[in-house]
Amino acid sequence: MKTNLRFIILIILMLVNPLFKAIAQKELSYQAAIDHAYDKYKNLQEGKNADYIKELANVDPNIFGIAIVTTDGKVYSKGDLGQRVSIQSISKVFTLARLIEEQGPRAVAEKIGVDATGLRFNSIVAVELQKGKEINPLVNPGAIAAVSLVKGNDSVAKWKNILDTHNAFAGTKLLLNKPVYISEAGDNLRNQAIAHLLLAYGRMYFDPVQSTDIYTKQCAINVNAKELAVMASTLANGGVNPVTKEKVVSPETCAFTMGIMSTAGLYDDSGQWLYAVGLPAKSGVGGGLIAVCPGKFGIAVISPPLNAAGNSVKAQKAIFDIAKELGVNPFIVTPKK
Repeated sequence: MKTNLRFIILIILMLVNPLFKAIAQKELSYQAAIDHAYDKYKNLQEGKNADYIKELANVDPNIFGIAIVTTDGKVYSKGDLGQRVSIQSISKVFTLARLIEEQGPRAVAEKIGVDATGLRFNSIVAVELQKGKEINPLVNPGAIAAVSLVKGNDSVAKWKNILDTHNAFAGTKLLLNKPVYISEAGDNLRNQAIAHLLLAYGRMYFDPVQSTDIYTKQCAINVNAKELAVMASTLANGGVNPVTKEKVVSPETCAFTMGIMSTAGLYDDSGQWLYAVGLPAKSGVGGGLIAVCPGKFGIAVISPPLNAAGNSVKAQKAIFDIAKELGVNPFIVTPKK
């Protein structure tokens, strides 16, 4: 009701005062783009929930929420905003940002690597081929290494650092999805094996078992579409949360983080995504997907059914359509005459 009233007032102001016309048209275009994508895809029945993590298979596959948060803090949304899912691999973005802020981009490049591995997100082969180097912080081996590097004298301090970072990006207190954490923690032997292999190559910087557990916890943080959109918008706004106005990280940290998102944000489909949409993005097998339009807005969509690469089907389609309708692909340039 409040949203409808807001747009009625905008239309009236646009008619009465021409000075409001440009502002009102911009606001209406954001909401219209969301509405169009939501209505187009709300009944789409493609993909399936991740089931290798047992709790994810039980999440309602019909959840569908879209949110845009602009860099001046305005929120536009549609659908299921009250429903939360586990953040999963989207968490890697914000732990990476914290690590870059603490140790600088060179440390990340040297101690973890920033090139895409060219192999699956949980590949052990990638670690073995590179002897623990160039493993990328947005795939599992690099993300576990990133957790091991984050400041904190023990596992409790490291986890607090990571959770506080996520809270600051979201502008609210986020909670752990305990059933998802318990489910993942009981079945994370592959990630533990990756951590021990990294240790063998001197690329694990804290206890491998505890680092894997902290990584598992961060993946089980609960979020909704609006919270994810605020997190993405904080990156779009140079590290200042547009809602709380808190400085979370530096503009330089955001730039380096979004660079890695561009090359490795959507698992095996990262190249296809950048080719089609042009915006830095990150997906999670919980069904979330964020994208960043630097200087303008962050967008998030939650829809649990995934494609074969592990990316939300509806989220990809919705963000593609919204980005196209708003004309925000940075690689599309109108020639000067």
